[in-house]
Amino acid sequence: MNKRLWGGLLLSVVAAVSYFFFFYRFPITRDVAWVNFILFVAATALLISGFRRARRKVWAGIGVAAGLLLFVGFVFAMTIGSRAPLSPTAPRVGQKAPDFALLDTARRRVSLAQLLASSPRGVLLVFDRGYW
Repeated sequence: MNKRLWGGLLLSVVAAVSYFFFFYRFPITRDVAWVNFILFVAATALLISGFRRARRKVWAGIGVAAGLLLFVGFVFAMTIGSRAPLSPTAPRVGQKAPDFALLDTARRRVSLAQLLASSPRGVLLVFDRGYW
């Protein structure tokens, strides 16, 4: 029994599944899945080591391919698959933003039109995700 090969395959499954069930909860691992990438690198090292020690290369190759497919699928899901679709109604770069009103720190209502009227140089809008 090739423990390194099976361990690498099991670690690949754990690395792929643990993000969605555990690491997604924390902002430090949600934005960049660095823990999962470290787990995948360790799993790939185990898979390659297990493949080299295997007597039956065909079955070991299938195990390595399954582990690497999990890795590639995870990278695809985290990079390309997680992109938000483009909104047809969102303002484009350089286009005037629609008017809106929010409360300032003193709980007074301030509108974008009011700020534009009082500032001859313009207004800078900063959108923060709000981890505060």
